[in-house]
Amino acid sequence: MRLDGKVALITGGAAGIGKATAQRFQEEGATVVICDVNEEAGEAVARELNLAAFYMVNVADRQDVQRWIDDVAARFDRIDVLVNNAGVLRDGRLVVVKDGELVKQMPEVDWDLVIGVNLKGVFNCTQAVAPVMIRQGSGVILNASSIVGLDGNFGQTNYVATKAGVIGLTKVWARELGRYGVRVNAIAPGFTLTEMVLQMPEKVLADMVSHVPLGRMGQPRDIANGYLFLASDEASYISGVVLRVDGGIVVGT
Repeated sequence: MRLDGKVALITGGAAGIGKATAQRFQEEGATVVICDVNEEAGEAVARELNLAAFYMVNVADRQDVQRWIDDVAARFDRIDVLVNNAGVLRDGRLVVVKDGELVKQMPEVDWDLVIGVNLKGVFNCTQAVAPVMIRQGSGVILNASSIVGLDGNFGQTNYVATKAGVIGLTKVWARELGRYGVRVNAIAPGFTLTEMVLQMPEKVLADMVSHVPLGRMGQPRDIANGYLFLASDEASYISGVVLRVDGGIVVGT
């Protein structure tokens, strides 16, 4: 019961790593509140796992986030852990050139969407929750980065920009908030078998596994266990780090 008595918030909690983290935190005694833009899925997960609450929240909308945090703080009287898990993908190359001519480029709308959710969303949620944690003199903020935020990845300009940005935010906030007893860390997952990844062709999945020394892809629970450790008092002297949970992956070009 490593999170007994703790109130934990998880964004993007309706599926994948977010759902696994909600379940893992619940198992360790936390009062778990999730949010997601998918109301139907979020409510279903909250019922399935018997979570404390679900809120429909667009993390890219600052006012929406503030209403959520204010309500949770009033309802539960404290917020001990925030997991900034919500994220989206809109993959594409920066430019595609054929015979010297530009034939395609990443649409601005795809750039804006991914930046809005994956980076601005982390900023919005952390800025809203930080005053609550500062007042209570303790708290843990955990941000979802990725191995591609460390190593880059072909065809993911927008996504990589956000995940590298999250690492920078993590290091800044660890410095700014540490004096108030608030720890800030990030997790960098490798290839993980979420619902989205499972839709990929078997050949692609096999190629992904071939780059992982441990010989398998991660399960959402593997990542959730990383979040659990960093959220617990066992990590009370860890702040400003990026924990790779990737099976020892070697990313090629």
